[in-house]
Amino acid sequence: MNATSPAAPSAAQSGRVVLLTTSHRVAPGLLSWPAWQVLHAADRVLCADGAHPQLPYLREAGIAVDEVSPTAQDLVEACAGGQTVVVVATGEGEPALTDGLARLAGTGRVRMPELELLPASYDLPGARLLDLVQVMDRIRAECPWSSRQTHEGLAKYGIEEAYELVEAIEEGDRDELREELGDVLLQVVFHARIAEEHPEEPFSVDDVAGGIVAKLIHRHPHVFGDETATTPEEVKAHWLRTKAVEKRRTSVTEGVPLGQPGLALAAKLASRVRTAGLDVPLPRVEGIGYDLLALAVRAEAQGVDPEAALRAAARAYRDAIRAAEGAGEETDGK
Repeated sequence: MNATSPAAPSAAQSGRVVLLTTSHRVAPGLLSWPAWQVLHAADRVLCADGAHPQLPYLREAGIAVDEVSPTAQDLVEACAGGQTVVVVATGEGEPALTDGLARLAGTGRVRMPELELLPASYDLPGARLLDLVQVMDRIRAECPWSSRQTHEGLAKYGIEEAYELVEAIEEGDRDELREELGDVLLQVVFHARIAEEHPEEPFSVDDVAGGIVAKLIHRHPHVFGDETATTPEEVKAHWLRTKAVEKRRTSVTEGVPLGQPGLALAAKLASRVRTAGLDVPLPRVEGIGYDLLALAVRAEAQGVDPEAALRAAARAYRDAIRAAEGAGEETDGK
């Protein structure tokens, strides 16, 4: 008598496991419509974390949640007979549970339920900035070094990070560029966190972001308003007009930081003069400084950043120095 193998179970018989993931960067309770449908239709809803931020909102919506930490075998048994079990994932995403289900499936001896991953909420662009703010807040509170820093003490790091960012851009190193952008962003968040503690005029990173958002919208009426701009020159001209009204400046030189590198300062002043349509002759004075001023003004008029041009030349000079050093070592070694 030949033994007959049992028929393979249908999907309806083996049931279904839905792993529901949520983002901690989205307010609890703000779930997608498919997520709410699955939760309401499920035969059981499980969550290993009794303090999961979603639980109060699920229960308020009439969904019973069992606070248990099931094994892979527990889930398979709970799905028997075509049951649907939803697992509300913790922050780690339940890797032990999914690994266990994979091992069971690999044996070929277990009737496995369908396994579905359902993101119930998604991060919006920029959501990881919230993580940075939270991490910075904790570091400021708990780190012996960071908790003592001031705006004045950090100022030099801001300058250093800005130069390192410029170097990464000029070198064309994408990995380095990403890292240096993060370092510059850290300076912004760090200063904003320190500013929260000011006894009389505190402000937060939200105030900083809100201010720049308002400024960008106001200075881009061709994007957010009724005005039009078809060339970069028209955009720049409007930007400068709007900025002058905002700042109530009486001179085109106002707002130009004198502490910046000399070539950049000279080029910036020349740019302001040219944009304003002024005719200002260069000082007729002999000396290297005035020669450099004339070169910077000429470079700006030709659309060349004199600082970047000089750095490029300096890098070429550095390479020549290294080549000469290498040639000297070879000669000495003979």
